[in-house]
Amino acid sequence: MAAIAVSIQDGESKSFPCGTRVADMLKELLSGKQRKQTIAVKVNGVLLDLSTPVETDLVLEPVSVHSEQGVEILRHSTAHIMALAVKELFGDQVKVAIGPSIEDGFYYDFDRDKPFSPDDFEAIERKMAELAEASLPFVRQEMPRGEAIGYFEQLGESYKVELLREMDADTVSLYSHGRFVDLCRGPHVPDSSWIKVFKLLRVAGSYWRGDEKRQMLTRIYGTAFADKKELQQYLTRLEEARKRDHRRLGKQLGLFTIQDQIGPGLILWQPRGALLRRLIEDYWKDQHYRNGYQLLYTPHIARQDLWKTSGHLDFYSENMYAAMEIDEVMYQLKPMNCPFHIGVYKADPHSYREFPIRWCELGTVYRYERTGALHGLMRVRGFTQDDAHIFCRPDQLEEEIFNIIDLNLHILKTFGFDQYDVYLSTRPEKYVGSDTHWQLATQALKQALDKKGLAYQIDPGEGVFYGPKIDIKIKDQLGRSWQCSTIQVDFNLPERFEMAYAGDDGQEHQPIMIHRALMGSLERFIGVLIEHYAGAFPLWLAPEQARILNITDDQAAYCDQVHARLRNLGIRIEKDVRNEKLNYKIREAQLMKVPYMLIVGEREKEEGTVTVRLRDGQNLPAMTPEAFADLVIGECKRALA
Repeated sequence: MAAIAVSIQDGESKSFPCGTRVADMLKELLSGKQRKQTIAVKVNGVLLDLSTPVETDLVLEPVSVHSEQGVEILRHSTAHIMALAVKELFGDQVKVAIGPSIEDGFYYDFDRDKPFSPDDFEAIERKMAELAEASLPFVRQEMPRGEAIGYFEQLGESYKVELLREMDADTVSLYSHGRFVDLCRGPHVPDSSWIKVFKLLRVAGSYWRGDEKRQMLTRIYGTAFADKKELQQYLTRLEEARKRDHRRLGKQLGLFTIQDQIGPGLILWQPRGALLRRLIEDYWKDQHYRNGYQLLYTPHIARQDLWKTSGHLDFYSENMYAAMEIDEVMYQLKPMNCPFHIGVYKADPHSYREFPIRWCELGTVYRYERTGALHGLMRVRGFTQDDAHIFCRPDQLEEEIFNIIDLNLHILKTFGFDQYDVYLSTRPEKYVGSDTHWQLATQALKQALDKKGLAYQIDPGEGVFYGPKIDIKIKDQLGRSWQCSTIQVDFNLPERFEMAYAGDDGQEHQPIMIHRALMGSLERFIGVLIEHYAGAFPLWLAPEQARILNITDDQAAYCDQVHARLRNLGIRIEKDVRNEKLNYKIREAQLMKVPYMLIVGEREKEEGTVTVRLRDGQNLPAMTPEAFADLVIGECKRALA
């Protein structure tokens, strides 16, 4: 039998018989501890199962079960074991759809007459544990696509048949363990004994292929880890995330509501939420004014022809609402603000001396999202972008991008976000504009990031159809990433709308357009803020900064006086002079995350003071209402400095 030479990266090459499995090679190439933690290998960047026979010289890169890719393989394999457990417990009348690994876990979609519920988890987990102990090998086989279609038709797995019929491949791969067979690219763990630490988490409804007109399936979510400590840490984070859920806190704190009668994905801001939003908007406007921006307001609809010119009907129509006829002319709700800002630009002639022109708008836009994708404030159908567009000359492009990054990071830091990941997204497959313009725009973004000294990752093919972009994903208190900020360079729209300015040579030139949003949308950003602070906003952002509480009815009139004085001094204060016990009123103020409670008894009434209690239970010395106002105003000024 012919021999082949195989090695580990940077390791000594060894000779093996042709056709030797990867697992058998690793017995000689790796130490015992490393071998036991190797769940798969990579060859030229391609992941392979340990059961793969090797027939040529190559270099193996071990993939540890503790690595990101290793955990992904473990979780995907656990999804398959869950599917087998479901089949064995509930019979073949349950059809399986898809079961991928996802961030922090996995899921599998099932078609069953009676949807699954968390009550089924205990039995499913117990069966999964039995299957894991059985050390069932994951066996890969390849099959002609036509034969695979017939095979899954015999099994009654109609969802697999549909997927196979749409595949553009002559041969497909299948994985089996026990009596369960699934259409899958792999790789997988060698056998089920690797699957020891897992937990089923929740169920949800899911339309097949995300189409609301198709079958409703039951999606079971779970997670898996390499050791119990990691699972416990994850479950602790999950519980903390549940406590911080902006939907629960939004209701508790009276910030916003969503009602079916109004429509899904449409936010009703309640008084406290509206005040929070106003505070954010006022700060945003102030910062933009200081940085040379001018404020615009634009309509919510426009003639359909505008969206044809902009390219949105060609590239974005699936996210736009249907057209409406007005006076025999077709109009559509705006999904973006940019064409309106171009309209303002074209209202007057421009000279090179005016640049850069910086215009900003808190513009409400409307985009269609599938009902199943809607999620509180994070994914909605009507939202307000903190939008801005900069028009500049080519020689100003890099400096403008640098200035945007500076403003962006300053605003994020003020809101409490100083941890983030930065991505440079390059040209997608479907794009408009010349290759030269794309190269110029991408290079300008890259140079601005380099000049700022920011570490960033290249995100290939994730730019928008009209230009490359920088995305900044902020991290909250739990380390979760949220996409908010984006900076996009656009040569396309100025060309489509025939924008021009008079250059210093007397000739017409085309300006460069920069699109940017620092918060993304106010709705999503406020949702992130709620979860980041668990509803306990910093003093400058708190809709209610203080609440005055009386001990008995004898102090009610004094409370009214203090309340009025502090409101006149600009403090956001409420009062609770109900005939209730003080501890009860303190508890209610704490549940509403009020930063300061002002306690008033007979002594405070006689001395003209208030006793100040923080929401964490600490007490400050008694002080006059004016001294308290100075304390609050000073703290807010320092936060916004």
